[in-house]
Amino acid sequence: MANWTARLAELGIALPVVAAPVAAYVPAVQHGDLVYTSGQLPFVDGRLEVLGKVSDGAQGLVHQDDAKAAARQCALNALAAVDALVGIDAIDRIVKVTGFVASAPGFSGQPQVINGASELLGEIFGDAGLHARAAVGVAELPLGAPVEVELIVAVR
Repeated sequence: MANWTARLAELGIALPVVAAPVAAYVPAVQHGDLVYTSGQLPFVDGRLEVLGKVSDGAQGLVHQDDAKAAARQCALNALAAVDALVGIDAIDRIVKVTGFVASAPGFSGQPQVINGASELLGEIFGDAGLHARAAVGVAELPLGAPVEVELIVAVR
């Protein structure tokens, strides 16, 4: 059994407090040996630090590098939801990541944005963090967030 708690400590990563749902759902649900997280926004201490649509540099929009950092935060929030439900050390592997990017017209860098989540999962879980993935551009996300990420995780 892997000790992901120790790995997080080794990397200097602290899981945040589980973000409170913004509507009628729960942060994560277990069914059999899978945990499904709800879509997680990039909340930090209960607030969204970055708002808006993502672009590759157009003024007044969220730069894709900032959105990539927000996707990383979304993944941390999703892991916090898994941890609260079953404990982080119960994770066997990350199965799937789905990322949504609020995209400005013409923006097609969704895969690079969602790499923020994927790279974090690889950093923490190594080969057990390799996953299937979808990176989808959308017109709007809840509360004006630039990115949202959900996970499917296999647990022991």
